Amino acid sequence: MPYKIGLVGKPSVGKSTFFNAATMNDIAEGDYPFTTIDPSVGEAYVRVEDAAPDFDETSDPRVGFVEEGIRYVPVKLVDVAGLIPGAHEGKGLGNQFLTDLNEADVLIHIVDFSGKTDIEGEPTEGHNPRKDIDFLEKELDMWYLDILRKGIERFEGKTRQQDVKIEEELAEQMSAFKTNKNQIKQLILSQNLELDPASWTEEDEKELARAIRKDTKPMVIAANKMDDEAARKNFEEITKDPEYSHLEIVPCSAHAEKALKNAAEQGVLDYYPGQDDFNIEKDLPEEKKEGLEKIREFMNEYGGTGVQKALETALFNELGVIAIFPGGADGLGDEHGNILPDCFLMPPKTTAEEFAYHIHSDIGEGFLHAIDCRNSRQIGSDHELEHRDVIEIISSNQ
Repeated sequence: MPYKIGLVGKPSVGKSTFFNAATMNDIAEGDYPFTTIDPSVGEAYVRVEDAAPDFDETSDPRVGFVEEGIRYVPVKLVDVAGLIPGAHEGKGLGNQFLTDLNEADVLIHIVDFSGKTDIEGEPTEGHNPRKDIDFLEKELDMWYLDILRKGIERFEGKTRQQDVKIEEELAEQMSAFKTNKNQIKQLILSQNLELDPASWTEEDEKELARAIRKDTKPMVIAANKMDDEAARKNFEEITKDPEYSHLEIVPCSAHAEKALKNAAEQGVLDYYPGQDDFNIEKDLPEEKKEGLEKIREFMNEYGGTGVQKALETALFNELGVIAIFPGGADGLGDEHGNILPDCFLMPPKTTAEEFAYHIHSDIGEGFLHAIDCRNSRQIGSDHELEHRDVIEIISSNQ
């Protein structure tokens, strides 16, 4: 599970409920600050259309599972400790929050769109969710700005040395964000800045820090508690506001998803994550039926509970991740006869040779060529793979 999705947000907005709904773990939930003190890590799933039916086969996943032609592929989900304003200055659990946050490849910001928790997670009425969205972006931007300025100081301390480049110093200073000098250079130039920080203003530094943050920590907003009327009104207003057009905002009810999964585990419902409806399999008291029908109405309006969509928007839309199946041109089974047992989540533009190294370093070192199993076409080392490709690697070290 190479990818890690971080759940972030202020206390008491439903992060732990979202985490539990996505992973079916059992961590503490509650409407009080810092229910989550240490980060909880669990296994969630993203959906990929399974490749086996394209070959008239049925797959045998080594991890995850398949239901009705949909492959559920595991990812790591982290519920990071509660955030409050001033985290970048160490307030609250700020320092630990930022350390844990940096382990995530992409973020889902859980926001209480009902407006019933204030900026520090305390119960209230009429709070504007915009403030929550803004404060988290500001905290992250200020965190990045602090590190960026340390990199500028490093550069200025080396200006008498030959061949010192600002993009190299910043990439090294910000290496924890998995940056590289080419990426930093392009981001500097995209802000219409010179490759000389002496010419930058304070505002230039802030905008550059924000650009680096957006590029290295992409974010999705999970508009939680959308089964509340006030939340729907807020959602409509905010999604029409051009100030938030840079963000993917997914309507969500973590509480509904968890209720459905609990009922499905008990055999009450026929439901799988991400479906937009469910079937009731047992007789229930009228009160429970009414509750489920309210959830059904919500799902019909928004195409599901939103939990699965938020995970997949983060991974596939924001990161551009692709799913690749190792197979064989003469058969999809492994040495035990299992059909397409593996499905790997890979970065966009992954080449055939990079995929070989991902499977095993020995296979990568002996890479000869690969075969596209759909058409038996031979492909070279620099061929970029596409989502749902089924690929056989031919290596001298197999």
